[in-house]
Amino acid sequence: MFLTITGAASLAIWLYLLSARGGFWRMRPDVRHGTLRAPLPSVTAVVPARNEADVVGRAVGSLAAQQYAGEFHMILVDDASRDGTAGLALAAAPRLRVVTARPLPPGWTGKMWAVAEGVRAADSDYLLLTDADIVHPPEHLAELVTLSQEGGYDLVSYMVRLHCRSLAEQALIPAFVFFFFLLYPPAWIRDPRCRTAGAAGGCMLVRRSALERIGGFERIRGELIDDCALARAVKRSGGRVWLGLSDTAASIREYRTFGEIGHMISRTAYTQLGHSVFLLIGTVAGLAVTYLAPPLLTLAGPRGAASGMGAMAWLLMSAAYWPSVRYAKRQWFWVPLLPAVALFYLFATLHSAVAHWRRRGGMWKGRAQSAA
Repeated sequence: MFLTITGAASLAIWLYLLSARGGFWRMRPDVRHGTLRAPLPSVTAVVPARNEADVVGRAVGSLAAQQYAGEFHMILVDDASRDGTAGLALAAAPRLRVVTARPLPPGWTGKMWAVAEGVRAADSDYLLLTDADIVHPPEHLAELVTLSQEGGYDLVSYMVRLHCRSLAEQALIPAFVFFFFLLYPPAWIRDPRCRTAGAAGGCMLVRRSALERIGGFERIRGELIDDCALARAVKRSGGRVWLGLSDTAASIREYRTFGEIGHMISRTAYTQLGHSVFLLIGTVAGLAVTYLAPPLLTLAGPRGAASGMGAMAWLLMSAAYWPSVRYAKRQWFWVPLLPAVALFYLFATLHSAVAHWRRRGGMWKGRAQSAA
């Protein structure tokens, strides 16, 4: 009886996810070619950077190559780098302005403080908040501004194409995008009637007026998942938010090992659960029923209704996951392995909770950014 109930629950979950979760699983890149309206708004790109020597040159070089007819400035905020980040950035983009971040004050996460320092130095209609590992195509800024103008959006964000070449990346990165869109379906984010709000922090264009309306970055100074916190604040203030999937903008940050990706997941996983033990227990149970039960019932369970429902749930899971694998340009055989990938994410979430309890949560670039 227990196995039958578990199989029915797994099947019901996947029927819901495929049919009623905003079509999050489709993974269709959003390509927009509208017309900019005059007068063109001024834009300042703000790039927070801490020890980014390996990637920052290509990232700011792509910003310097933007084909945007309006006023455009670039600011890199050097957050106590020790690897020559600022010098390499200037060599790649001589028009870049470098701002040295002041010491991190209490109550702020490192990235939010660096972004706030850059925004303080900027004077423009829009702010392009982008990471030091993101390479933008030449037309990207114009496309972002066009999206904002045509749709009346206060915040426009792209989930960029993530690096996916090492074995660890091939196994885990397609699922990262899949899980992100499952939590934050773009169709729901764009709908002003829906409370769901989210953004991808590597590439966000935000109106300065929207930032001022929510009280600036002071409002989200302690947020570890700062991109979604910003989107939530903008939408709750009456602003409109857009999230899409890019096929041209890309992250060049490499994750060579499973441990590196595990650390990236662990950094924010328990924060996503609001540091709640009850939500942690529920998440573990939910992941088990949703992702682990279908293959276990199919391969190890007794023949009957439970195994049949498990097999159907696994088939629906694979159908939902295939567009993510295809978008990442990976081979089909990664598709049925999503249960094993989900198990990895489950352990990373548990690791995140343990790190938080040990006051080592949110560790990034040598800083623990959350405490118990």
